[in-house]
Amino acid sequence: MNFITLGKIAGAVALTMGLAGCMDVTMDVAIKDETSGKLTTTMLMGADFYAMAKSGMAQAGAAQGAGAASEGLGFCEEPGDVLTENADGSATCVSVKEGTFAELTADESSETKAEEEPRFEVVSPGVVKVTFPLKSVTSELGSEAQDAQTKAMMQALFEGKTITLKISGKEILDTNMTRAADGASAEIVVPFLDLINGTTTLPEEVFATVKTN
Repeated sequence: MNFITLGKIAGAVALTMGLAGCMDVTMDVAIKDETSGKLTTTMLMGADFYAMAKSGMAQAGAAQGAGAASEGLGFCEEPGDVLTENADGSATCVSVKEGTFAELTADESSETKAEEEPRFEVVSPGVVKVTFPLKSVTSELGSEAQDAQTKAMMQALFEGKTITLKISGKEILDTNMTRAADGASAEIVVPFLDLINGTTTLPEEVFATVKTN
């Protein structure tokens, strides 16, 4: 199974239905200054699913040779990913990427359209407005017709799982997301099932205006 993000950041709420339903996902875009930031993606896979994923990987490795043991899991396989196996059997994968805004949003494997890409705009000295379009994201997952069996399976896979998109910096000046008590971040938490069932009430885009100095 492959874990694929659509547009990496712009499609932070749109994940394919493979491993995505087995985990909670958080993407934190920290604005450092007027031109650069840091993207931290954290994925938490539950113990049951992680055990099955590891078992499948081991079987593939035994069948195809020693070199195959690290392939096919589709979880925490990208360069720089850090995998932690937790005491309860679950697993956490953390990926960190730093650079200019263009570097953060670059995704060679994606065919993201311009209107689906995140926007970073300097609105005044030391102040950056970050906007993430969500319209295409919400329609992407809710557009698939499902029979009763498939729907039941999806309900089981995605029950209780969420995607969190977070924007942080020195201070959030304005946002249509939920601002943290300390004023240094804003986030939106989206249940997977709301996307699958087409019951989400997400706005067409979310934004946060961030003070960087």
